Amino acid sequence: MSDYSKTGMKKGLTRYGDDDFAHYIRTAFIKGMGYTDDAISKPIVGITNTYSAYNACHATAPQLIDAIKRGVMLAGGLPVEFPIISLHESFAYPTSMYLRNLMSMDAEEMIRAQPMDSVVLVGGCDKTVPALLMGAASAGVPAILEVTGPMLVGSHEGERLGACTDCRRFWAQYRAGEIDSSDIERITDQLVPSAGTCGVMGTASTMAILGEALGMMLPGGATIPAVLGDRYRHGEVTGARAVEMAKAKGPTPDLVMTEAAFRNAQRLLHAVGGSTNAIVHLAAIAGRLGIDLDLDTFDELGHDTPVLVDLKPSGQNYMEDLNKAGGLAPVFREISHLLHLTTMTVSGKTLGENIEAYPKPFPQDVVRPFDTPLSPAGGMAVLRGNLAPDGAVIKHAAASPELMTHTGKAVVFENLDDLAARIDEPELDVTADSVLVLRNAGPKGAPGMPEAGYIPIPKKLGQQGVKDMVRISDARMSGTAFGSIVLHIAPESAAGGPLALVHTGDEICLDVENRKLELLVDDGELERRRDEWSPPRPHEGSERGYAKLFQDTVTQAPEGCDFDFLRAVKGLE
Repeated sequence: MSDYSKTGMKKGLTRYGDDDFAHYIRTAFIKGMGYTDDAISKPIVGITNTYSAYNACHATAPQLIDAIKRGVMLAGGLPVEFPIISLHESFAYPTSMYLRNLMSMDAEEMIRAQPMDSVVLVGGCDKTVPALLMGAASAGVPAILEVTGPMLVGSHEGERLGACTDCRRFWAQYRAGEIDSSDIERITDQLVPSAGTCGVMGTASTMAILGEALGMMLPGGATIPAVLGDRYRHGEVTGARAVEMAKAKGPTPDLVMTEAAFRNAQRLLHAVGGSTNAIVHLAAIAGRLGIDLDLDTFDELGHDTPVLVDLKPSGQNYMEDLNKAGGLAPVFREISHLLHLTTMTVSGKTLGENIEAYPKPFPQDVVRPFDTPLSPAGGMAVLRGNLAPDGAVIKHAAASPELMTHTGKAVVFENLDDLAARIDEPELDVTADSVLVLRNAGPKGAPGMPEAGYIPIPKKLGQQGVKDMVRISDARMSGTAFGSIVLHIAPESAAGGPLALVHTGDEICLDVENRKLELLVDDGELERRRDEWSPPRPHEGSERGYAKLFQDTVTQAPEGCDFDFLRAVKGLE
């Protein structure tokens, strides 16, 4: 293994059996790229280059990396960028979640394999931030996060809009016949008006916020739009701090992302009305450090953590507005009494010290005061019952209040193909009171647990004016989505969970206040159905390669959908 007592170009030498020769030949090749002896004597700061022409969220990564490099060099370090997998949700088949663990392995192995005294993790789109934090947690090298930042807000006929909550809203209107093809074309031109991540409280925004809450990002970095000068200035300061961390040999991720830090992140997740995906990602990151995050504890934290941020899909504003309102500073201030303020951050200061150092507050209406919140309890709830013995999640802050207690007859879709084939059939036996059920869309079943939980309203109901229905699945939902949707049902149906036993016509009871999700079928009938159940056929191609690795080792949603062999073993170094 690498000798981490060494630094710079002497760190992690190639195993030739002669370390002096290994350093000599490495020096020869780095000089072939034009470096001087002075340059290669400096502390080395690696920078993950996640730019891709397939990834609009990372379109500004080259300029951001230039700013980070500038900061590194001004602080006396040597910046070395290196390529790494880049994931964009809309350009990843079957889903970027399927590839998140691959990206995390890429990050871990490249950070460990290449000589660097610290690393700047440049991420942005959805799964890139958790993948980078997972990899860095496992690699153990001092690491600091920088994100590309959210896009700017667009405009259509005087209405402010942005990806991707508005994408879903207008698409639903188009499906219902409320707008025509020319309307949707003009709207599409304005949904992503600039480079950057989704401008609402989707997964990308949520994970940037949680990266700052975990202490892995310098203060203020989560909300700055991608194209603003402030973003590049933040990148420059991040580069300079990475040099300080390289020289100090820390803090390493395990000293920052402690159990208390994860509790802080869970509080922030409730307070900002964040994405349900973050529950899975936090569990995966924590698992890399030997920390188990309990769903019931997350639910308990929500009881006294109100939703304060008025952002779509739970509210009305955009990330650009949150940034103008002071970023996370007003959020941290409002819930500081609920946070562990002594947790260490990559700034070298505690969370409490960072909060004290924020600029003084000013009047704004994006972040509500603690005593007049957007919602008095957290944005999400954890459900249990005979349909979800290991838990399920609902983002009730973005749901219809009248559907939070509901009993209806199931309309079951066997898988994604079945859903696509039948959801708009005129003869589908469905009403507004039905409960739409999608199964075989979980980690193993889909595979990759895609964002298919946002089951569309059947077209014939949409045309009748139905805007929301209770929908349940073992899939995920985009953080930009909204509706009365139950997700992450565990165990998933493909693993033999109770969701596999639901029949069309069965009654399902949702009771969010009492945290219940129940299939109203007697135990004897369920046992009979279980005896008749057989697992779905293996996915095509899953006999080899990454697909086989995924199917054989992926964990369920409560454990983060990580590979079981990547989770840290408690008590082992």
